[in-house]
Amino acid sequence: MKSWYLIQTKPRQESISQENLNRQGYTTYLPLVPIRKRRNNRTRSEVGPMFPRYLFIHLDAGIDDWRPLRSTIGVSNVVRFGVVPAKISDILITALRQREDDRGIQILPEAKLVKGRTIRIAEGPFEGYEGLFHAKTARDRVIILINILDKQARIEIEQENIEVIS
Repeated sequence: MKSWYLIQTKPRQESISQENLNRQGYTTYLPLVPIRKRRNNRTRSEVGPMFPRYLFIHLDAGIDDWRPLRSTIGVSNVVRFGVVPAKISDILITALRQREDDRGIQILPEAKLVKGRTIRIAEGPFEGYEGLFHAKTARDRVIILINILDKQARIEIEQENIEVIS
C-alpha cells in the first residue's frame, strides 16, 4: 500500500528534485505559495515552495525501489525518524491539495486588518517602522499610526507595502 513520505532537497532545488524524481517514474507533490521577494529595493511577488527544502513522495514501502532517491539530482535524503522513513498522513496531502487554486498555488488566508493591529512597513521611506493599523481608504491604501519623536503621526501608504505582525 502506497503512503506519502518526506524528501529533503538541497537548498533551492525543490523543483529540480521534483522534475528528476518524476522523470524516474515517482509521484511527487510540491505545494507552492505566493511569496514576496525583495531585490534592489523593490518587492515583487513570486511563487515558491510552501516548505522550503522539502518535497512529498508517494511510495510503497515494500515494492518501490528507494535506492535511487538519494542519488537523484537535487535530493539530499529521505527524512527519517531513527531508521524509519517519515510517513505523512494522506489527510494532510488531501487538505493541502484542496486549498490550491487552478494553477496549483496554495490559497492562504489573509491576515485581517483590524483597527489597532500592529503592522510593519515593508517598503518606502518608512521601511522597517512599526505602527498600528487605523483605517483603509478606497484606493487600496491604508492609514497607519506610527510614533515619530514621541508623537503619533498618521501616514497613508499602499496596502501592499505593509506586513501584519500581530
